[in-house]
Amino acid sequence: MTVPFREATIDMDAIADNTRHLRRLTGVDVIAVVKAGAYGHGAAAAAVAALSGGATRLGVADLDEASELRRQGITAPIVAWLHAPDERFESAAAEGIEVGISSFPQLEAAGSVPGGNLAVHLKLETGLSRNGIAPSDWGRVFAEAARLERIGRIRVVGIFSHLSNTSLDDDRAALARFEEGVAAAASAGLRPEIRHIAATAAAIDLPEARLDAVRIGIGLYGLSPFDDRSSADLGLRPAMTLRAAVAAVRRVPAGAGVSYGYEHRTDRETTLALVPLGYADGIPRQASGRGPVAINGRRFTVAGRVAMDQFVVDVGDAPVAVGDEAVLFGDPTLGQPAATEWADAAGTINYDIVTRIGRRVPRSNA
Repeated sequence: MTVPFREATIDMDAIADNTRHLRRLTGVDVIAVVKAGAYGHGAAAAAVAALSGGATRLGVADLDEASELRRQGITAPIVAWLHAPDERFESAAAEGIEVGISSFPQLEAAGSVPGGNLAVHLKLETGLSRNGIAPSDWGRVFAEAARLERIGRIRVVGIFSHLSNTSLDDDRAALARFEEGVAAAASAGLRPEIRHIAATAAAIDLPEARLDAVRIGIGLYGLSPFDDRSSADLGLRPAMTLRAAVAAVRRVPAGAGVSYGYEHRTDRETTLALVPLGYADGIPRQASGRGPVAINGRRFTVAGRVAMDQFVVDVGDAPVAVGDEAVLFGDPTLGQPAATEWADAAGTINYDIVTRIGRRVPRSNA
């Protein structure tokens, strides 16, 4: 089998299975979060896979992402929640995209869309200190939303917030504030059909936060949001495998410098293998000297600095040839390094590792 020069293989069955598993676990609807190109996995294909696994809605950050899904033929409900300051929402109404509303001015813009009947989810600030309607504004926003709904300008289909995942106690406090907001909205006459606050971590660990739906992002792609539990521990299967073909092999003597700055010098006669992936492809430079690589099924570590287009692996006396397969990460149950290992090596999180894989790396769907 010829190994691709560089490639990210996406297991769409894994995405569907992960969705199915989390829907069974939580017992509520799943909003599949496919923002940022589905965390680097390919938004449209991942959306189709998640919907086949039982997701009932899709979530994205902004309207451009939602519109791209519509252009790709995705007809399922989509909610987008992060907007430009002057966003007018006409395109959302035209394309049947649901809009997250985080302020009174956004609500006014939603209510002024020609033709009306825009579907909105009211986003409440419950302690994360990001976007969301402040508790001091809940009264006037809920009153105006109810008025706009009565006259057919909007439909309040959802009410939601985000959790910090700091601790279960912090998340329970945020959930209590959210429930106060839901009660205040009900007092104003609003009866949204869907309440959602839990992402993957709370969907798994905080059952009372599941409400009507959970927003599944990282879990959709088979990665764990927890430091103390792996994907396998959670019954999830990583969807992305990042691989490349070894581009060059050379035998060098003891004392040979490797890559920029000679941060690695060989301590014996050894073989060096060149892997054609670098920080331009999303391989974190911070993982220089630490990132794990499997070549022909055997584990090694990056030697020296990760460069823009390539890095070197010191394979010792192992038989490695040009064209052999180098796997940076994939499914650990198959003996491959985990994306989380690269995250640990770079001092970041697994979300960052998969999302940063660049456009120069072709995606293929398995």
